Amino acid sequence: MKIDFAQSEQSTIGLEWEMALVDKHGGELVSVAPQVLSRLQSERADLFEESCPRIHQELLLNTVEIVTGVHHTVGNAKADLAESLAAVRGVTDRLGVELFSAGSHPFSPPRLQPVTDKERYAKLIDRTQWWGRQMVIYGVHVHVGLDRRDKAMPVLDALVNYFPHFQALSASSPFWSGEDTGYASQRALMFQQLPTAGLPFQFPDWAGFEAYVQDMLTTGVIDVISEIRWDIRPVPRLGTIEMRVCDGLSTLEEIGAIAALTQCLVEEASRTLDAGGTIPTMPPWHVQENKWRAARYGLDAIIITDAAGNEQLVTEHLAETLGRLEPVARDLGCATELRDVEGIIRRGAGYQRQRRVAETHGGDLRAVVLEEAKLMREGHVG
Repeated sequence: MKIDFAQSEQSTIGLEWEMALVDKHGGELVSVAPQVLSRLQSERADLFEESCPRIHQELLLNTVEIVTGVHHTVGNAKADLAESLAAVRGVTDRLGVELFSAGSHPFSPPRLQPVTDKERYAKLIDRTQWWGRQMVIYGVHVHVGLDRRDKAMPVLDALVNYFPHFQALSASSPFWSGEDTGYASQRALMFQQLPTAGLPFQFPDWAGFEAYVQDMLTTGVIDVISEIRWDIRPVPRLGTIEMRVCDGLSTLEEIGAIAALTQCLVEEASRTLDAGGTIPTMPPWHVQENKWRAARYGLDAIIITDAAGNEQLVTEHLAETLGRLEPVARDLGCATELRDVEGIIRRGAGYQRQRRVAETHGGDLRAVVLEEAKLMREGHVG
């Protein structure tokens, strides 16, 4: 099977931000996405242009997603998100609804969340049953352009090596149905229960990926290529590699940090390939273990750093990585956003912030939601 890969400019960037709609007083999920989208379409039709719609419907009626166009810098992509976010908020404020983004909602029961009435969503729920009905989860996705198809699989390998770094930085789902799970990211382990979700398979070349897709189509596992829901995946129709590891993030500052780290790692890998180099890989059992450690321990995870089995605290390895990427960030115009990764490490990730708020409020998880919603409105963590 031949899969074409769209023309894309190297290291251009696009962002996707999933967010929940919650009651502004109690923080419960509210299933008003149809009303929000209907009002937005009448007031801001420009955000729904067929060529590049900025607002998307999602699986659940409590969710909307905002998407950017294609940008050269993280700063411009953040500004694009901010514009769409303001438009959404212009509607939700009038409805008494707040916006909330984290890996999961801390207490609203998953089984009570209505699903969007679309055939593809109905098929997903019919097939996956209980697991599919648990998907009250939210994420941030980063697309980075690749200038040629043959880079897709080795660049995927490069990002897989940094899977635990992204997971630890973004982990923001310690609570599930009102209970502290003991994990930094419940979402990471929940989402992988869906067919074709979770860690990607790694192939030495594009032909290996094409053969995999052919097998999935032939055996009826997928109907279209977009149903491959890997945590990191190539997107042939866009000519990008998509990093989908991250839990939902509450602020544009955090999103910019993650986007800059992604863009820099992809650009670094691309330069290595252009120079005739190769990307090192780790055994799949190391990759799998790293995902679990980051989901469980977040920024306190001790991760496996290479095929030899060497280990290091993820924040220490991140510090070394950020130093190495500084020249790349300067070239890409995202040095400021890359430095914001240090801010996440210094202040703590979302899961740590949520636990602090819960403890301060005697375990009241409504306070957790409302505090994260406040941070989202402010755009940064003080």
